[in-house]
Amino acid sequence: MTDHLPAELIDGLRVRAAHPVTGGDIARAYRLDTPDGPLFLKYAPDPAPDLFTREAAGLQILRAHRGGLGVPEVLRQSDSGLVLEWISAGPPGPATDTDFGRELAGLHAVTHPTFGAIDGAPTGYLGSVPIDLRPTEDWPEFFFTRRVVPLIGRAIAAGELPGRARTLAERLAPRAGELCGPPEPPALVHGDLWAGNRMIGRAGAQDAPADRATGHNWLIDPAAHWAHREIDLAMMTLFGGFGEDCFAAYDEAFPLSAGWRDRLRWYQLPPLLVHALLFGGGYGAAALRVLEHYARRPAA
Repeated sequence: MTDHLPAELIDGLRVRAAHPVTGGDIARAYRLDTPDGPLFLKYAPDPAPDLFTREAAGLQILRAHRGGLGVPEVLRQSDSGLVLEWISAGPPGPATDTDFGRELAGLHAVTHPTFGAIDGAPTGYLGSVPIDLRPTEDWPEFFFTRRVVPLIGRAIAAGELPGRARTLAERLAPRAGELCGPPEPPALVHGDLWAGNRMIGRAGAQDAPADRATGHNWLIDPAAHWAHREIDLAMMTLFGGFGEDCFAAYDEAFPLSAGWRDRLRWYQLPPLLVHALLFGGGYGAAALRVLEHYARRPAA
């Protein structure tokens, strides 16, 4: 039965059946069986304002600059959800990780004059948590002042961080430029690149040669914006799922600045804080340890 699904998303698709599938913690997800093949539906009964508009815009810009990466086509969009091209999942191939490293490097080579939104929207989302995407040329301000500091305040208010986290942030504020690393031009980033948002499967008809039809890399569920490219690498290492061959291939294709591995924990602060707000558990304690780690380090 499909009576419970948003009519504006499925009307006219001749849906024969809808099967629940894994789709994350925010939205409900379904495989739609239609005469023209399967489709993917995700929706939320009461989503945050423009949540799916931002996701659709992210998918569209990633698709426009994807290189060899797969990015599902947005077929329908409404305030309550999206209908996307179906991805047929499958096993990785011997070159899947190295391909992904090179392909992600190509995506990050796409630049823009300012950090921030891809489409002028002042607000975006990490998960369902709103973040400031107003444009600026100042990366430390964008990352630390506008993102980390407000998330720390929210986590303290929610009881997920102790008040001394604010004191640590105040101590680190004068060093934000140093801790953010050498200046780089704003890069097009996925923005939420944990392993669950990289799917592996069959290539679409236009995505890759026939000899790479399996083990193909796809990007899903983006929080795309213009940012320092190391935030994607930091998220990739936060929960694992990407082999060392992936990072070696990335660095070969688009060499990383010295000290990038030392900055990974710094750039993991926003996802840790967002996870603390959404899920609680030990994420707040993990974010506090990151703040303590950098506060202990002597200034460069």
